[in-house]
Amino acid sequence: MADDTLAERLRMPFRDAAEAVFLHGSTPWEVDEAIEEFGFAAGPFEIEDQIGLDLAWARRKAGEGAQDLPILMRMMELGKLGRKTGAGWYRYPGGNGKVDDPIVADLALEEAHFHRLERGDYTPDQIRERLLVALVSAARDLQAEGLAASDIDAVSVEALGFPADRGGVLSWAARDPAGVAAMTKTVLDEGKVPLRRTAGQFP
Repeated sequence: MADDTLAERLRMPFRDAAEAVFLHGSTPWEVDEAIEEFGFAAGPFEIEDQIGLDLAWARRKAGEGAQDLPILMRMMELGKLGRKTGAGWYRYPGGNGKVDDPIVADLALEEAHFHRLERGDYTPDQIRERLLVALVSAARDLQAEGLAASDIDAVSVEALGFPADRGGVLSWAARDPAGVAAMTKTVLDEGKVPLRRTAGQFP
């Protein structure tokens, strides 16, 4: 599997988890800050602004990733495609650095109200827990398909910005299997972050 395909197989569940956390109880900047505190080079929303939200939208329309998260579609309707249009999850006034966008924050409130969802208020630890569980799940899917753990770890660092000093996503998860299992159970029980239930992966 080419590295760019492997990267997208990791990135899509990670960004879907980020959107789910935003919808159910956070903001894009809170998500990015929480994951950067873990050691990521940048958060998933900032990265998607650089890549372009239209690419994630094209994959979703092709049937890839979570199909029941509504905010990305609203972003498309508003023309917020990322830095290339001056606004995505963040605003980029004058083409300069990112600025929090209250219009984007309001989208989660509107969609939660429309879909009759009760929003919470995730702590940074809870944000990290949900995104990391989604990333570990995606990495284990790839490993189950026969890809080498070392290759998956390398791409998680190079393409997603996973902290290199933690060795990559699978190496990090292997250091505390009981802790990762407990985190996974919490996320599964909550049922808000989309996870593929690959046979044998979850209890």
